[in-house]
Amino acid sequence: MRRVGFVTVAVLTGALALAACDRGAKTPEPAAAAKAAAFKHDLPEDVSGYYLPTEEVRIDNWRLHHVFMGQVPDFIAWEGGQRPAGFAPVMIEFEDMVGPPLENGNRRRLRLIPAAYDVAEARVRVQTLSGGLGAVSFDGKLDQGALATARRNLGDQGVVLTGTLKVGNRTFNNVSMRWWAGD
Repeated sequence: MRRVGFVTVAVLTGALALAACDRGAKTPEPAAAAKAAAFKHDLPEDVSGYYLPTEEVRIDNWRLHHVFMGQVPDFIAWEGGQRPAGFAPVMIEFEDMVGPPLENGNRRRLRLIPAAYDVAEARVRVQTLSGGLGAVSFDGKLDQGALATARRNLGDQGVVLTGTLKVGNRTFNNVSMRWWAGD
């Protein structure tokens, strides 16, 4: 009886596969596959928070304010195609240091949404494009031990992320950042 059931399932599965082929089932386009591969993460732990430079990094009027990383569900949603305006699981934000302050006293900010990212337990790679700054990328090493300490202390001053920031044709090596949970 089990052999008959197995054969029946195998025949039905084959028939369904052929029916799908007959209905014009398509394989993913190479461009779509490349686009999906442009955004990937491999995070066994939560790395969410704001990563603030320990020293000023300035490009003309703009100062690097932070790199933001969201929670694992944010990465999953983004990679699944849910892309709300003005938000991504990884963002780089700059602050205008020359322009007049806004009404609330804050400075104007430039939030860069990724064109590609690869975030893993020990690595953060982000590529963006900004109208004002040109191509911006960050390639850094994430120290999980220092991050765990910072999270326990709710924002330790220790360095948790170190890497290279490229803005247009300028390169800033050894950019170090501390972790902050945010408000």
